[in-house]
Amino acid sequence: LQGIFVLGLPYALLHSGYSGLFLIILAAALCCYTGKILIACLYEENEDGQLIRVRDTYEDIANACCKRLSPKLGGIVVNVTQVMELIMTCILYLVVSGNLLSHSFPHVPVTEKTWSVIAFVTLLPCVFIKTLKTVSKLSQLCSLVHFIIILVVMTYCLTQIHQWSLAKFRLSIEFEDFLVSVGVIIFSYTSQIFLPTLEGNMKSPGEFSCMLNWTHFFACVLKTAFALTAFLTWGKETKEVITDNLPSFLETLVNLCLLAKALLSYPLPFFAATEIVYACISRENQSKYRSPLFSLGVRGSFLLLTLLMAMFIPHFAMLMGLTGSVTGAAMTFLLPSLFHLKLKLKKLSFLEKCADISVFTLGFLCSLAGIVCSIKGLLEVFG
Repeated sequence: LQGIFVLGLPYALLHSGYSGLFLIILAAALCCYTGKILIACLYEENEDGQLIRVRDTYEDIANACCKRLSPKLGGIVVNVTQVMELIMTCILYLVVSGNLLSHSFPHVPVTEKTWSVIAFVTLLPCVFIKTLKTVSKLSQLCSLVHFIIILVVMTYCLTQIHQWSLAKFRLSIEFEDFLVSVGVIIFSYTSQIFLPTLEGNMKSPGEFSCMLNWTHFFACVLKTAFALTAFLTWGKETKEVITDNLPSFLETLVNLCLLAKALLSYPLPFFAATEIVYACISRENQSKYRSPLFSLGVRGSFLLLTLLMAMFIPHFAMLMGLTGSVTGAAMTFLLPSLFHLKLKLKKLSFLEKCADISVFTLGFLCSLAGIVCSIKGLLEVFG
């Protein structure tokens, strides 16, 4: 919930003004809600009225919804969408790592792509990750590095409190700039892809809803405080990545912390993507596809694929925006609300039905607007 997107929140406030603060709170509430209804789709009541977990993955939920149309269609769509988003996320971490290294060591005669290859070498041990427990330990380190970054930026901002002014907020906003802000804010909260696996691995799954409430609450408070202090410090000078606003002696330190964060963030989407693909390939009980060597080959192939795409796809950032507008909105808003309506329609109250329909509509509009803006940007770049 505290990814690299957080560093773009002050820039989002620059383009959205006071409405941006409201969006940070609204996005937290909506993403928390869709996380809960997604997990609710994993359960069904038995004859005694007790909730039993009858599904394990996002794919199982999709297949249950589309079984009349085609037994496996829903699962295929969800898996392809998940893998696309996860691979794009992995590639983004490699691109970001190369960019951070080139900015941290500007006097070293090495290109950004070469720095990306160097970062890739440090990620090779990812092919040996077999359990979520290992990933969780790396994610803990990632969270620690993230809080160090936030602490450094906010501490510097607080030393500049004498120049803060609410007059820096914009009252009028441009529609396209506002859409960019909406995308940054919403996608800084997305975690739905990981939730079924996370809930299934909890020692006390009954505490999942409480956990989701508190994590989204604290994420919202931290994002709001961070975005507000940074924007009030730099105002119209706020850059897309807020660390670029820092003085040089702090920028290098924070860039190296960001590099560590990007590399420590990589294993989670990588592990999730490879597990999905490996499960799909080995589902038919074919022993040759269940060997440790084959599993190692799948992970190794994925690792190499992310490097090749990071090296050779031009204008990757814009393609990432286009993909994110489709997959991110679909996995976060469209599919959870649609699946919840499909599987639980008879048991939902009128207000719950209205909530699901509203979330679906909002997700569709966000996705459509993001696609239009991304395609427009790509057309401008390609002339």
